[in-house]
Amino acid sequence: MHDRGVPFDQDVWELYDGTTDWTQAHDLAATQPEKLAELQRLFLIEATKFNVLPLDDGLVERVNPDMAGRPQLIRGDSQMLFEGMIGLQENCMMNVKNKSHSVTAEILVPENDARGVTINEGGETGGWVLYVKDGRLVYHYNFLGMQRWTATAGQPLPAGTRQVRMEFAYDGGGIGKGGTATLFVDGNQVGSTRIDRTHAFNYSLCETGGVGTDAGSPVADNYPAGDNAFTGQINWVRIDLGTDSHDHLLDPKQLFHFAMTRQ
Repeated sequence: MHDRGVPFDQDVWELYDGTTDWTQAHDLAATQPEKLAELQRLFLIEATKFNVLPLDDGLVERVNPDMAGRPQLIRGDSQMLFEGMIGLQENCMMNVKNKSHSVTAEILVPENDARGVTINEGGETGGWVLYVKDGRLVYHYNFLGMQRWTATAGQPLPAGTRQVRMEFAYDGGGIGKGGTATLFVDGNQVGSTRIDRTHAFNYSLCETGGVGTDAGSPVADNYPAGDNAFTGQINWVRIDLGTDSHDHLLDPKQLFHFAMTRQ
């Protein structure tokens, strides 16, 4: 059994006889070292055969490709999305965690009853959403369903084609830190809010994101589940990343040491 945080070569192996000791109450490692060594060797052979090595006991950090060190589906620092693209898993959307970023959308605002979700990611257990409520542009950040912050425009959106935008300025200094979210309509600042902390790894294991509607549980608590589609038209949405990513957290020497302890 592996004690997470201890190098694998320092683990204590246990040995049980499953034919007579199904409760695993009697560790035979000390009395049958030859059998233990045989099974350890067999484990390495099978692990090599099926590409299990190198071993990795990471948990939540494995969800974030930037921190896990693996390729991700979305490359570059910008992503275009369009109306009707819903049910997007986190690894199908640009990773905006631990860095400054912006979300820009070109929308057609109706003459009356402008409301609904422009784009969201996550759900009631955590995430973010850019939407229209009572005709006003709103950005809401939900931290684990426990803390919430909202930026609301001071004036309703004028009817017609508008460019709406949220810019998030990340504080830096590590992962999961806070920042400031600022709203713009046609290039003019219309609102802002301070966000004290953010998700470092993932928003949810099962919630998704999308354009034009929040198809899962609602990120914000002031629009309904299911009936939250944008009442106008969304021409496009673009997510852009800043250059101040803090996913590294550790310096290169520390990252190398961290990786080598899990070989």
